[in-house]
Amino acid sequence: MTPAAPGHPLLARRTSGVLLHLTSLPGRHGSGDMGIAAVHFLDWLALAGQSLWQILPLTPPGAGHSPYQSPSAFAGSPWLVDLDDLVACGWLAPLPDAGFDTRHCDFARVIPYRLRALRAAWQGFSEHAGEPEKAALADFTHHHSEWLDDYALFMVLQARHGPDWPDWPPALAHRDPRALQSVRDETVGELGFWHFVQWRFHVQWQRLREEAHSRGIHIVGDVPIFVAHQSADVWAHADQFLLDAQGLPDVVAGVPPDYFSATGQRWGNPLYRWDRMALDNYRWWKQRMAHLLTLVDVARLDHFRGFEANWKIPANEPTAQGGHWSPGPGRAFFQSIREELGTLPIIAEDLGIITEDVTRLRRACGFPGMRVMQFAFGDNARNPYLPHNFGRCTVAYTGTHDNNTTVGWWANASENERQAARQYLGQVTDSEIHWAMIQSLSQSVANTLVVPFQDVLGLDGQHRMNTPGQPEGCWSWRFAWADVGDEPARRLSSMLRAHGRA
Repeated sequence: MTPAAPGHPLLARRTSGVLLHLTSLPGRHGSGDMGIAAVHFLDWLALAGQSLWQILPLTPPGAGHSPYQSPSAFAGSPWLVDLDDLVACGWLAPLPDAGFDTRHCDFARVIPYRLRALRAAWQGFSEHAGEPEKAALADFTHHHSEWLDDYALFMVLQARHGPDWPDWPPALAHRDPRALQSVRDETVGELGFWHFVQWRFHVQWQRLREEAHSRGIHIVGDVPIFVAHQSADVWAHADQFLLDAQGLPDVVAGVPPDYFSATGQRWGNPLYRWDRMALDNYRWWKQRMAHLLTLVDVARLDHFRGFEANWKIPANEPTAQGGHWSPGPGRAFFQSIREELGTLPIIAEDLGIITEDVTRLRRACGFPGMRVMQFAFGDNARNPYLPHNFGRCTVAYTGTHDNNTTVGWWANASENERQAARQYLGQVTDSEIHWAMIQSLSQSVANTLVVPFQDVLGLDGQHRMNTPGQPEGCWSWRFAWADVGDEPARRLSSMLRAHGRA
């Protein structure tokens, strides 16, 4: 076997963390954001002895409010911008309480509300900001122009011509330089708004990241392997995707039937032209990873197996069942990126149908893989998701954002699964199943442990974040501080200290 590349130091020692996306945090403005509640959560993580905070993609959500279908692989979500910070800057009038649900993100209300507030803040900035602030915005816009110019223009054009860029006037859809420049000249103020929002996202996020580092906490981000068709990335780099002459996908991404779905998952994202990307040494991907690593400390690379082979589904197929495997870029891709960016702090999401070729690629790159304990109780003692089968180069989870909560999983588990779990964990009670699984994973040799916050709190299936294949009604879970208390933090901290993770 090819020897593994050396792993990143952040993933080579015993650590633990909690998975919680920012939208789930408390706050007055309809969803969590980068405001004071995020700092309070860092305090909770520190009290609980945690050194990692894993989040979902920071990019703007797309269809179904999913952060995995974003209009940009580079932009930060406008809906995560802390509005109270804009008030403190003097650009936005104080906002009255709008009466939002504290345990659910009503995106249909939240997004228009936040968009109005951001536009009012841009107006206030334009009228009242001093020269230092305006210079800082100009510097940010210049420094990030390689992606920011296309993103801002894409947002302006979507507002003018609709969400589907292949349906725009041909000169705009196919990026005629004179047509694009004409739009830029006409929409200076609107482009400035989108630049302003990204600047404030960047300033606030770096401030929050510094708060995390001051507490010894590192951020684990998330990199969806594919990007949305209706995105600035595909529009600006159409030659690097498998599209027809009109700009529509010939084939789309997904996965075959598996644990989550009997018909597979048809994600609908366009697939990359890996051969074309190789000609410029994967420049777009290098820009993407370099940008991400200015925002997070570790990157969870979603659907890692797609770099070995991707499930290619004809665009006219309604489900994923008619797809087939098509080769990915393999090790040459990661070697090229490493030559430019160095050893990458990557977690490889290697769940689902994983072949020996995928495992060899992951090991050759030195990336830890993932093990989810909810998958452990289906067959026998050789199940790779059982903790005694882990290696050190592993990130162990009770579940992920795609799973039910552990309490919800237990409520729906078959009697055979429950019996297998009791034999492995001891005669665990229904009310303690989450702690029994956390303890078993924490005691394992896996270097890294990550637990969804819902599992730390012992919440049932009504609190799950996402149900794969369900296009609506996901991503909206929130908690309130009244749900938390001090006991889960004390219990988690004590457990992790005993196992050398705190």
